Amino acid sequence: MNKYIGTKLVEAEPAYRLNGIIYHPDSPELIAAGMAAEEGYRVKYPDGYESWSPKEVFEKAYFKVDDNKELPSGVSVGPDMVTEFISSTQTFTIEPCTTIVHCKLRNGFSITEASSCVDPANYSQEMGEKICMERIRNKIWNHLGFLLQTAWHGIR
Repeated sequence: MNKYIGTKLVEAEPAYRLNGIIYHPDSPELIAAGMAAEEGYRVKYPDGYESWSPKEVFEKAYFKVDDNKELPSGVSVGPDMVTEFISSTQTFTIEPCTTIVHCKLRNGFSITEASSCVDPANYSQEMGEKICMERIRNKIWNHLGFLLQTAWHGIR
């Protein structure tokens, strides 16, 4: 069989499954059962189909987007999403006046940026890091926008 990648824009809410039945976390039946249920999400697809997804599976496949009622899609990429997509950051100084920032993203992808000044007397690692992080955030914003556009419209 061939392998495929894809993205979808879905609605979802935290839920629990007990004996094949999906419950809202505040459900009296679930509370009476002592919360001995599987944690996950109730998922609704654009065509109305609903399904259950275990928590780990869902959170590996989906990343929450921001509501934006002003857009036709109803959602957008926001600054908090961009920040949350960064899993780790390393900052280095090389030469007397160059800052390099390397960010690893949640999906394992990496982005590296560099900033330099002309005169070492003017060098500030803090300023270099700020410049690099702004560039990295812009790239992440662009990548997440591409992902959201694909999820909303699919691959035609």
